[in-house]
Amino acid sequence: MQIHAVPPRDRAVRVLAALLCAVAGGLACGLAAGCSSKGGIDRELQAMLDAQSAKLDADAPSPRLRPRLEPAIDEAMREVPTTVNPGASEIRISAASPTRDVAARLDELSRQSGLLGVPIGSETRAAEVLPEQVLTLEKALRASQRTGRELLSAQEEYILTAIRVLTERHLWGPRLFNDTTLGLAGQGDDGRFEHALSIVNQLRVTQRLPSGGNVEAAWVWDATEQLRESSTQGYVQGSRLVFRGDIPLLRGAGDVAREDLVQAERDLVYQAREFERFRREFLVDIASDYFELLQTKASITNQRRQIASLELFNRATAARVEAGRLDAFQVDITRNRLASAQSQLAGLVDQYNAQLDRFRVRLGLPLDTPFDVSDELPALPEPFADLRTASDAALAYRLDLQNSADRVEDRKRQLANARNGVLPDLNLNATGTLPTDPDDNTGGLGLSPDDASYRVGATLSLPLDRTNERLAVRAAQIRYERSAREHDRLTDTIVVESRAAVRAVEVARFQLNLAEQQVEINKRRLRGQRLQEDTLRPQEIVDTENDLLQAENDRDRARTRLRSAVLAYLLTTDQLRVTREGSLEQVRAE
Repeated sequence: MQIHAVPPRDRAVRVLAALLCAVAGGLACGLAAGCSSKGGIDRELQAMLDAQSAKLDADAPSPRLRPRLEPAIDEAMREVPTTVNPGASEIRISAASPTRDVAARLDELSRQSGLLGVPIGSETRAAEVLPEQVLTLEKALRASQRTGRELLSAQEEYILTAIRVLTERHLWGPRLFNDTTLGLAGQGDDGRFEHALSIVNQLRVTQRLPSGGNVEAAWVWDATEQLRESSTQGYVQGSRLVFRGDIPLLRGAGDVAREDLVQAERDLVYQAREFERFRREFLVDIASDYFELLQTKASITNQRRQIASLELFNRATAARVEAGRLDAFQVDITRNRLASAQSQLAGLVDQYNAQLDRFRVRLGLPLDTPFDVSDELPALPEPFADLRTASDAALAYRLDLQNSADRVEDRKRQLANARNGVLPDLNLNATGTLPTDPDDNTGGLGLSPDDASYRVGATLSLPLDRTNERLAVRAAQIRYERSAREHDRLTDTIVVESRAAVRAVEVARFQLNLAEQQVEINKRRLRGQRLQEDTLRPQEIVDTENDLLQAENDRDRARTRLRSAVLAYLLTTDQLRVTREGSLEQVRAE
């Protein structure tokens, strides 16, 4: 049974109705496509990130999508951006007085930089730091996970990879399209012109096939109105269902057809591993920067201790000179060393301030955030492993090595795909059409199975010219061999790094033990000289003070190297774990 639409009698009404019908079809398709809103896309993307990270590790965090930014583009639309570059005559600077109190000025700059009162001058006093301004390593690591720019960039790369997967998956799902075309045509005959208004709406759905090729189903609706009728029937309207299919049987058939989707899915796994590996590397970098801050802070403490000791010794030496027990030039030795120590303290304070600023930048904190670092550190057991155990752990756990091995498999697959490209083309294609009755000018939706048509065919294209494809096979072979070689090199490099990490821990511990012994030796030496101060030359005591300061600084550097070496060992063997909040997860020590 056929159902025919009753055409309107009035021509304008008929054309308007046809146009509304076409627009309605387009809107229906638009609404169907619009069901995937921004919020829906974000939810789907977040679910994919959560699922992928959970596959890597049940406790591994996934990047969280941040609120969308809608930046103003007024400045971006300007053809000539604004440049600020005043001339020298317009620039004004404040000139400093050569007689200013430089020590007080440096002290004030230290306060402004957030060092919170470490003095430069001869007076020594403890810095006053509020509890909320003390930054522990735990707080620093957590802050780096929230606002660290490097980590945010790594998160965004992970998200972009997930977006590429969703894009590729969408290409392999059913896809709806709707096209509406409005046309006006005219034909002249001896000055008499016939005009026709046509409306064509095509609603179609396409689907890729897993083994290659695609199928499509379309509903095509068209209407034509003769604006200047040459016959009694100037309005023609009908529709048809069209089915198409194109399936490759040789080249392009099989798994090669899904290459883009397979690679995108595998890339998401690689990116999940890289993101987790980056979190571990980032923790070690932040911790190393923190240890460097502690080392510089300890050097400041050592320098201030020496200054305080030299001030006392300088006063004692000056008293001995006034009493005539020493020559006048002897006090200049202690004064000279005291001035040198104060100069070194100024350099250390400036170094510390600069390190704090760089640390703020790395944590993503505002530059005017005042804080000082705490000496409180979590317990970090020193690993005790032989070279074989360390290298075996690294080869088993390193996520970047797993990525490298899987990328070798990618090259194998790409080589097989390249070989597929040399095959002949043999494509099967088919088309079927189910129209309305061609004898009915207002067919509407009344499809006529009796007027259906079909066409089935096959196309064979012999590989007479496959030079480029054969070159692609050769290139794929080279890329595979190179990736296998690079994987072997990375394997050997990781073994070397893991062995070096084991030795580095032992060397750092050995150096720290020796440095601590040197500190005690020089302390005893200084105490003994202080007891015989009246019988010794000032230069001898100054030399001991310098040796003690050097030993203390060497001890602090060795302590920093040991801390960094322990983290480096855990990172190199990939036995370091990071909590969801970004802090160090303690590995069980046996």
